[in-house]
Amino acid sequence: MAEQLIKQKPVYTLLQITKYYLKLGTWGFGGPVALVGYMHRDLVEDKGWLTDEEYKEGLALAQLAPGPLAAQLGIYIGFVHYGLVGATLTGLAFILPSFIMVVLLGMAYQLYGGLAWMQAVFYGVGAAVIGIIGMSAYKLTIKSISKFEPSAMRSKWLLWLFYSVGIAITVITQKEEILLFLTCGILYMLIKAPPQWLKRPAVLPVSVLISTGFWKYDGKTLQEMGLFFLKAGAFVFGSGLAIVPFLHGGVVKEFGWLNEHQFVDSVAVAMITPGPVVITVGFIGYLVAGFPGACVAALATFLPCYLFTVALAPSFKKIAKNVSIKAFVEGITASVIGALVGSVIIIGLRSITDIPTALIAIAAVLGLVYIKKLQEPYIIGIAAVIGLLIKAI
Repeated sequence: MAEQLIKQKPVYTLLQITKYYLKLGTWGFGGPVALVGYMHRDLVEDKGWLTDEEYKEGLALAQLAPGPLAAQLGIYIGFVHYGLVGATLTGLAFILPSFIMVVLLGMAYQLYGGLAWMQAVFYGVGAAVIGIIGMSAYKLTIKSISKFEPSAMRSKWLLWLFYSVGIAITVITQKEEILLFLTCGILYMLIKAPPQWLKRPAVLPVSVLISTGFWKYDGKTLQEMGLFFLKAGAFVFGSGLAIVPFLHGGVVKEFGWLNEHQFVDSVAVAMITPGPVVITVGFIGYLVAGFPGACVAALATFLPCYLFTVALAPSFKKIAKNVSIKAFVEGITASVIGALVGSVIIIGLRSITDIPTALIAIAAVLGLVYIKKLQEPYIIGIAAVIGLLIKAI
């Protein structure tokens, strides 16, 4: 129950924590890892609003359950001392600034996207985004599966198999395969940590089917978007960039709402705005169906994150120790990251069209590797200038 989490009177008010997340959502650049680091520095080390134990429990939940890492941690922190109201306010405060920004950028994109200077900007930006996503996929791989060392890869061979299958299936089908992710999660759980009810077959297990909560009508774009983005939001583990293969498969391939260049531009917009990377769905929604589309896409994507957090938080300590659940998540994560790599290959083949774009993508990767304090928005800005200069020559 929520009361179990409220062990002592908080040293901060609900207004203070809400204002903090409003500020973080406005100025928090750097992606999920950086945002999670800011929260520890500010809330644990500087302000002392949370204990290190409370923070680590929230981080563990954010990694275990589906949902963008930083947004889910923020929702959990709001829940710790202020329950459902705290979770709702911190979540909204964190997401709202970047949502407003991407809607404004969507308006500008609709107005000026056909102009030569805007095309030149995204010529450079699109190439840089491929490099950034590629680097993120590499970091996710070594963090979630293992390092590229023979001994480590042998010990995690099954996860590497799921990872490779995820790459291959995504490249071949050019869309997300949710059944593949679920299959990998179930197989890894059964092999590594079979649940107790399997060891006691006389006991009938109770399966819980999670419904999307939306229904589909032919010709109803908003309802189609709601269903699609709800499904995508329910299968984002860890980094917000893990949603890229879902979005690409549905937005470009299945529904044809955007073309390849528009999709890459959408990811670029998420890179240059603060807050969660997943907010790119707001930009995509705006391009597809204006402001209502942006609202539906953002709400549907973040709703699973919110529901999972408030549902699991009260009993999380018990859930976190369940080795079967951990194995299930590990199996899904391996195949999802493989799908992300597959999406990078697909998008890269269409976005890297000449030598300059290839050089920009490589430079973006090298910049992230060798310049430690270089953040993605700076790379995007530099790439935009380079694109303008190349097209002006």
